[in-house]
Amino acid sequence: MYTHTTKVRVRYGETDQMGYVYYGNYAEYYEVGRVEMLRSLGMDYAAMEKDGVMLPVLELHCKFIKPAFYDQEITIKTTVAELPGIRIHFKYELFNQAEELINIGSTTLVFIDMVKNKLCSPPAEFMKRLEQYFQ
Repeated sequence: MYTHTTKVRVRYGETDQMGYVYYGNYAEYYEVGRVEMLRSLGMDYAAMEKDGVMLPVLELHCKFIKPAFYDQEITIKTTVAELPGIRIHFKYELFNQAEELINIGSTTLVFIDMVKNKLCSPPAEFMKRLEQYFQ
């Protein structure tokens, strides 16, 4: 299992008229978690795409527990609990500054060969970097 945490600060434009983080922005927070997790492994989307592999989102689930507000620092905990095949599953837990769980979610992404436009296995380098956490 591999877990990574990163922080974001809620910007004013991410809130709605009630002062809560607009629900659609949680998908963007999940993306921040994924991107930073990949970066922590020495990988990034741009390099994968340059090598001909893209990762579109297949599914997204989101559960709201408590609201987040403008200028709060949110901790995004991103976990990959199982080695990926053609799909990779991410789980997210978001915490406010008081370390209260405010949101949980998950996404499933698929590896796509950009030339063939078909499902493919994860890049070997990505698997090499990730496998060490599953021994």
